[in-house]
Amino acid sequence: MANAQSPGGRRPPPAPPRGRGPLGALVYWTMVLGVWGLIFAVGFLAVFAVDLPDTSKLYDVKRQPSISYLDRSGAMVAVRGSQYAPPVDLDKLPSYVPKAFIAIEDRWFYWHIGFNPWGIARSQIYNVTHKGGPLRGGSTITQQLARNLFLTPAQTYRRKAQELILAVWLEAKFSKKEILSLYLNRVYFGAGAYGIEAASQRYFGKPASQLTLGEAALLAGMMKGPSRYSPVSATERAEQRATVVLGEMVRSGAITEAEKAEAFKTPVRVNPVLANQRAQYFTDWVDDQVRALVGEPTEDLVVETTLDLPLQAAAEDAIRKGVAAAKNERVEQAALVALDGEGRVRAYVGGASYARSQFDRATMARRQAGSSFKPFVYLTAMEQGRTPQTPVADEPIKIGNWEPKNYTGRYLGPITLQTALAQSINTVAARLANEVGTGNVAATARRLGITSRIQLDPSMALGAVEVSPMEMAQAYAPFANGGFFAKGYGVERIRTTAGRVLYDHSVEKPERRTVIGSPALQYMNQMLRQVVSGGTGTRARVAGFDLAGKTGTTSDYRDAWFVGYTGGFVTAVWVGRDDNKSMRKVTGGGAPAGMWHDFMAAALPKLRTQPIPGGVIAPPPVENDPIGDLIAGDGAATPEEYVPLPIQPEHEAAPF
Repeated sequence: MANAQSPGGRRPPPAPPRGRGPLGALVYWTMVLGVWGLIFAVGFLAVFAVDLPDTSKLYDVKRQPSISYLDRSGAMVAVRGSQYAPPVDLDKLPSYVPKAFIAIEDRWFYWHIGFNPWGIARSQIYNVTHKGGPLRGGSTITQQLARNLFLTPAQTYRRKAQELILAVWLEAKFSKKEILSLYLNRVYFGAGAYGIEAASQRYFGKPASQLTLGEAALLAGMMKGPSRYSPVSATERAEQRATVVLGEMVRSGAITEAEKAEAFKTPVRVNPVLANQRAQYFTDWVDDQVRALVGEPTEDLVVETTLDLPLQAAAEDAIRKGVAAAKNERVEQAALVALDGEGRVRAYVGGASYARSQFDRATMARRQAGSSFKPFVYLTAMEQGRTPQTPVADEPIKIGNWEPKNYTGRYLGPITLQTALAQSINTVAARLANEVGTGNVAATARRLGITSRIQLDPSMALGAVEVSPMEMAQAYAPFANGGFFAKGYGVERIRTTAGRVLYDHSVEKPERRTVIGSPALQYMNQMLRQVVSGGTGTRARVAGFDLAGKTGTTSDYRDAWFVGYTGGFVTAVWVGRDDNKSMRKVTGGGAPAGMWHDFMAAALPKLRTQPIPGGVIAPPPVENDPIGDLIAGDGAATPEEYVPLPIQPEHEAAPF
């Protein structure tokens, strides 16, 4: 029988296969997706797991040793480097501590397998819609732990992929409780603190087992950015973030609304030393010295310094307020160095705000000294036989091609050296330096403590010499301590936390050497007292204390100084601008003397100061000195009885 054929002699097409049905289709596509998923997983691992870090060193802690800086009474000044504490047992923490971290960082912590697909999807949507900014990763607590333990913080897709792989490995190896414990003990909380125990000690001065609900919320809030949400440098932002954490804890059922309300009634008190962040410029300065003295530390160290925190607080307050008050005078920066007669630095401020600028103007900057350099000229003259009552003439003078001018544009005629220094007369200082020799003046300045280069042009007599506040403080110290050299220093002892002493300043301390003899020392103190009692530095006076010092103002008002002292204590203050532009007629007797006064008024009652040593030598009678007669009257005047000449005391001449 012939086969049936379609028209044209061709066979008809076969019937379509019978359908698999819903269950068959599900099985089929599950197998297909499974195969492709397996291929993707193998490829994913092949690409991203090839250079995974060694996980066998999970419990190794690699960190830089910490250095704790103490003030002269043992109070904590600062801690540099990493700080770890022994791991804290999760069961010994209040229950709300881990709950705070889970609520704000990973609400699905107990239900995921190391990563949260929905969180990752949301972060990728954000990354696509915010090109050019930092990547968001939607990281779980387990992923954050993986990053902290094994990876770098680099925000790349490769690092995120490796983070995911390691998170799954951690979930397979450890329980949720163990992962959370590892996380809380290893995460970074800023300020050098790693782990919840170190953070609790650093920020609140107590163990983590005593954290309040508010403190726990504050620490949990820092995980978004330890620096950005620091309770020290960003208090308001940290408070707002802690409030968000408490809200999330209520939302997740970790705490009740009543417990949240109670948390707001209990103030969070940050460790006062850390909160103040005192002496950051000083800590930078001595930190370099520590490494120079003992090398790079291989274990935790304790550095006992010369700093006095109450005096440091007064110094920082005086500089901050003084710069703010002189803002309209175009003052932008200031620096202060205070040291005792042995050279111990008791207060040290390198700028108006460490947060805005870490450049240290106390030792790193070199600025022209102006008339604050004149005491070295006068000391050289005293050592060559002159006295405060030596007559001189304030009149026009020309040295080579240089013609120094007085600030007022006036000349007083015959006066004494004492009057010339008290009123900061430029022509007299220039003539005096020329007579005694600029080379001898430079040698005097170096002998007392100036280490910067000193040029020998005639203008050096008026302070055309670049120096630092530290140099000026230590160079004036011999006037305050009886004539002895006193190099400024900040480190007394360096020891390990176990008590092994690595450096002791008292062991290597050189013998004191005399750099100013008599009667030159007494003459200089007598004249420099007059600067404060009735000369250009009257604004620096503090009632009831024996004070002396010298103002300084440079050409075009770029720099202004006041360097002053009492018995065994000297302070140098500089003000100016980092761009070296002119201020608005700011002289040493103005803003610098005001800041000096504010600091010393707070510091002097705390110090066991003595009168300036050396006493006062009665001057020999001088004939034909009408100005001296006018000042002294019928007898020798004490500083309190000094009657100034009718010259504006807050003004002094510029060096050129």
